[in-house]
Amino acid sequence: MNRIKLLSEQVANQIAAGEVVERPASVVKELVENSLDADAKKVSVEIGAGGRSLIRVTDDGFGMSRDDALLCLERHATSKIQRAEDLASIATMGFRGEAVPTIASVSRFTLITRERETDSPEGTQILINGGTITEVKAAGSAPGTSIEVRQLFFNLPARRKFLRTEETEAAHIQHYLTLAALAFPEVAFTFVKDGRNVWQLPAVKSGAATSNHIEALRERFRALLGDEKLLPVNFSASLEENLRSEETEISFETALPEKSEIVNRKSQIQIWGLIGSPGVSRATRDGQFVFVNRRPVENRGVNYALIEGYHNALMKGRFPVCCLFLEIDPAAVDVNIHPAKREVKFHREFEIRKFVAQAVKETLLAFHSDVAKADLVTESPGAQRTKFQPTVISAPALPNFPEKLKPSPATPPQISPAAQTPLKMGFSSAPTATISPQSQIANPKSEISKSAGASPTFISNLPTSSSATPLLNVPLRLIGVVGKLYVLLESDRGLVLLDQHAAHERILYEQMLTRLEQNGITPSQKLLLPETIELPPRDAQFLREQLAALTRLGVGLSEFGERTFLLDALPPFVKVPDTRRFVFDLVDELRAAGREVNLTRLGEHTVAKTVCRHAVKANDPLGGAELENLVEDLRCCAMPYTCPHGRPTLIEMNYRELEKKFGRTQ
Repeated sequence: MNRIKLLSEQVANQIAAGEVVERPASVVKELVENSLDADAKKVSVEIGAGGRSLIRVTDDGFGMSRDDALLCLERHATSKIQRAEDLASIATMGFRGEAVPTIASVSRFTLITRERETDSPEGTQILINGGTITEVKAAGSAPGTSIEVRQLFFNLPARRKFLRTEETEAAHIQHYLTLAALAFPEVAFTFVKDGRNVWQLPAVKSGAATSNHIEALRERFRALLGDEKLLPVNFSASLEENLRSEETEISFETALPEKSEIVNRKSQIQIWGLIGSPGVSRATRDGQFVFVNRRPVENRGVNYALIEGYHNALMKGRFPVCCLFLEIDPAAVDVNIHPAKREVKFHREFEIRKFVAQAVKETLLAFHSDVAKADLVTESPGAQRTKFQPTVISAPALPNFPEKLKPSPATPPQISPAAQTPLKMGFSSAPTATISPQSQIANPKSEISKSAGASPTFISNLPTSSSATPLLNVPLRLIGVVGKLYVLLESDRGLVLLDQHAAHERILYEQMLTRLEQNGITPSQKLLLPETIELPPRDAQFLREQLAALTRLGVGLSEFGERTFLLDALPPFVKVPDTRRFVFDLVDELRAAGREVNLTRLGEHTVAKTVCRHAVKANDPLGGAELENLVEDLRCCAMPYTCPHGRPTLIEMNYRELEKKFGRTQ
């Protein structure tokens, strides 16, 4: 008796539906992707009961003829690839040709379509019940395609009972549509849930320039997710791939060529979009939207690269907010590794990760350096910029490193003293003195004149951009100090609070790193009793590759056997109670940072811990001179808006927020 039998086409489709159609959101995803591939300019999605009872997707795309409409219901029938070689360079959202027949096999399915280029008003309507075609007839319709899916999984009750509540399934659908709408701002999207319009997004026009695409994305992001403080990213680099000749094409021949040549192929990678400014973060990765060639994807390497790019501008346990697009040669990315196409694999994973981290880091540095750019424009030709030299005293316990600011016995500035001396930097405890960053940098030691009774005047010719003007790029006026820790400042936009401890941490941190870079090697102190540490083979091999870099950072590690290392020196500012745990943590930290992405991570981490101990603390009263130098040095920092641990140094409450809190506006 034969035990092996061929499955019927209907059963095969239902099995395939288990991979392609996981839930109603999977149906919406496949149908909307087909609409986008068909060059649709308008896409409408209507659902009922969370997609269980109704899913209707309508577009104004190319449409199909009667023959194509019937053929698209066959498995693996597609217009998007023709040969096996096409799999190596997929430029469309869908390509397998499984979605439509598998969806039709587990629902009551109606397809109405009409070609866009035909003059005839007659289209085609096909009715399918659980994979069986029941009727094919002519029908009038607008150009494009409309697919209606009712009673999903009606013939698979086991699958139907595993669906979640209507609200949960509707939330999954809305999440995917959010991704699709962000990926294609030039397409109008309408979403109707249980007869109620959830959103109706008009198409956003954008030109060919990347800056226009970013502005269109910002407008679509604002309409969907609200107004966040986001920074524009526009980064490009050359991606070089070294492929063997047989890797550049797909062949069904079993015999490989005797010799294979190395083919050097250069392609361009462009990274653009929006990322959160310092202080904008989430407790989870829900605020991260990553697209590869307009396809929403998940990739752990890109997630790590985002955190690496933010580095010490992000608090521990927080995640960046972003809407980032990677435009890359389709041949350099594999989108066919996941049945639902949620994950992708890059041919040069490390290179992609490095470029994403670099794009984020350069964007943050550009945001922080906007003050310097404005100063270069407004400085007189003979003016010299103030160098980064904070008022510090040397610390015997930390050779070659600065210590905290020496607290002054003077009391903190009061709220409204009438006769105090104005601070340099343009700060004054009098309510009439103001300062612009341009005049401060051009002549930082000059006194700011004031006239009694005059109202504050703010400089209005500051550089503006599509993103918010950096806080240190607006004129500020000192009001006072609260709790001997928080410095109160006023800007033309509202109230500004400065954390003196966090600000001084940032200043000392950047000064220490500057000295590390200038000296090229960190001071090292020999241990009284060297210790041996045995590592697993994988960790031992990784650590062996990092020994030269660790030596430059002051960590004396040397090989003492096949898997054993000898630790005999540490930087003078590193205290290690458990050497074995220190080495394991060191390996984990360097591996998480990524090979060659940031080999100075250990040095930065230990420096951050050091400056926290030696920075100005709460209850350390600072006089006018210390506050002057503190804010002046903060302006000169590369990334002044966060401390080395990612906490904000400055917080702003604009007048609109203040008016809402006092009930003046709703």
